[in-house]
Amino acid sequence: MKFSTKAIHAGQGADPATGATIVPIYQTSTYTQEAVGVHKGFDYSRTANPTRRALETQLAALENARFGCAFSSGVAATAAVVGLLSSGDHVIVSDDLYGGTYRLFSNVFGRYGLQFTYMDMTDPEAVRKALRPSTKMIWIETPTNPMLTLVDIRAIANAAPDLIIAVDNTFATPYFQQPLELGADVVVHSTTKYIGGHSDVVGGAAITDDKDLYEAIKFQQNSAGGVPGPHDAWLTMRGAKTLALRMREHERNAMAVAQFLEARTDVDRVYYPGLASHPQHELAKRQMTGFGGMVSFTLKGDDARALAFANTLKYFSLAESLGGVESLICHPARMTHGSIPKEERERRGLTDRLLRLSVGIEDISDLIGDLQSALEAQQPLTAPA
Repeated sequence: MKFSTKAIHAGQGADPATGATIVPIYQTSTYTQEAVGVHKGFDYSRTANPTRRALETQLAALENARFGCAFSSGVAATAAVVGLLSSGDHVIVSDDLYGGTYRLFSNVFGRYGLQFTYMDMTDPEAVRKALRPSTKMIWIETPTNPMLTLVDIRAIANAAPDLIIAVDNTFATPYFQQPLELGADVVVHSTTKYIGGHSDVVGGAAITDDKDLYEAIKFQQNSAGGVPGPHDAWLTMRGAKTLALRMREHERNAMAVAQFLEARTDVDRVYYPGLASHPQHELAKRQMTGFGGMVSFTLKGDDARALAFANTLKYFSLAESLGGVESLICHPARMTHGSIPKEERERRGLTDRLLRLSVGIEDISDLIGDLQSALEAQQPLTAPA
């Protein structure tokens, strides 16, 4: 099956009990057993639920994998994967990453004896040199959040063949990037974002083609219990059916927005892998089949101008999250990445002048017009020395 067909059919056959074409919402916590230990594959919905299982099958198929575990959030999926490790283990992490992931690693797992090294992964040889005897996992975001830096997944996997290579594929989605085919062992998604696609459900997933890793993640899922309810699973599954259609529109609009911003004299810098000016544009063309719907940029002027601009737009709502059909604007330093210390943020280029756009699927002329009106409503200020 091709991608769009998998999204609609994988794990979603007609209901055997009723013939319902759409997978039902099995709103139950427990299941009646025929005898002690004799049941139809389900005994308690924290362990397994038919609606959630359908979602897990669908998401695994989209990543060309055999196994998937759905979670109540992307952070819960991340926690389950890192939960495979033990105290004293070392993890190398992309130094530009989602603030919630940084908070989980540094402020939660760090207290349990796990060690994390944050580094620029654009140089695979530097990653190889950073390996320790205690290194057990490499955690990659690509494209990164919010600087849209790319990491060469295959090169990192080749540099560390005996480690668990985990890739947060939320920005690219399985439609534009297939990390497992590039050598990764586990793929993580915040399904809240593009996979759900409608800003109406929170969820996460961990996907692998390795049976042993799947069993270990499944154990974490059941033991820690961070699972989605059946209605959340159903909403996510429904959203994923149109992922291919939506991602094509997200990318088309994002490219137009990035090109518009790059042509403006009052915009300092635009970060989008689809632009020829992006330092890893060639890697993006090689590793991905599309460039995604996220655009970050800095305005010329001071911090106050960026904050004022974010409050001026009409069709770009000022909000956390991303990946919905509607366009959003975010000020990462004070919103999604506020948990990262200021000096650490700025070392990565994540300044108070940086803005992040999740470009939706509205009419592109309306989006460009909205950005143009907001830019022209402000007097450009002199950029700080």
